[in-house]
Amino acid sequence: MVDVPAPIAAVVLDFDGLILDTETPVFEAWRAAFSGHGQELSLDEWQHSLGTNGGFDPMARLIDLTGGAVDREAVLSEVQEANRRACDAQPLLPGVEALLAEAQGLGLGRAVASSSSRAWVLGWLARHGIVERFQVVCGRDDVARVKPAPDLFLLAAERLGMAPAACLVFEDSPNGMRAARAAGMRCVAVPNALTRQLSLPDPDLVVASLGERSLASILAELSR
Repeated sequence: MVDVPAPIAAVVLDFDGLILDTETPVFEAWRAAFSGHGQELSLDEWQHSLGTNGGFDPMARLIDLTGGAVDREAVLSEVQEANRRACDAQPLLPGVEALLAEAQGLGLGRAVASSSSRAWVLGWLARHGIVERFQVVCGRDDVARVKPAPDLFLLAAERLGMAPAACLVFEDSPNGMRAARAAGMRCVAVPNALTRQLSLPDPDLVVASLGERSLASILAELSR
C-alpha cells in the first residue's frame, strides 16, 4: 500500500532570513568587527549560528583569535548598532505577503517558529504590518531547546491545534530544516543570500524565494 501524505492544514514559517533578512546584517556587522581587529570571520564558522541560538559565539571566537585584546562592550555596541541600522532598512523578503494572504484564503493555519526571542520577532512583524496575519508566534522563550531540536515546530503545531504531519514548514537554514524533519513535518527550503551557499539537509522542495511560485502549486506538488 502506498502511503498518502496527510493534507496540509497549516504553514509554519521561520522568521530570520525567511520573512526578513536579519541574518546578512548581523553577519556583516560581525565580519566588520573581526576585520577591525585584523581577523577574518568565515561563513563556514558563522553557519553554526544560523537558525539556532548559541551555536556559535563570535565574541568568544574574536577574543580567542586576538588573545583577549578586545573591548567587549565597545565591540558589542558597534555590532548591535550596525545590525539595527541594516535591519531597519530591510524590506519583507519577496513573496511573504502573498504567501500569507494565499494561506489565509485557503483557510490554512499560520504560525511563526523562530529561535529568536518572541519580542524580536513580534517587533519586526508589527513594524511591517503583518503580525495579525499569524495566529501563533513561537520564540526561544517558549521552549527548552531551539532548532535543530523540533520543540519550536511541535509547539507551533500544538498551539494551532494541528497534527505535526499536517503542517508545512518554510525554512531558510539547515538547522531549521533538521528541526522540521525531527518534528515530522514536510519542509520547503527557501535559501537566502547566506544559506544558499550551504548544503541543505534533504528538504521536500526547494524554491528560490517565497514569491517563486504560488502556495497552491506547492501544496499540489507535495500531495502527489
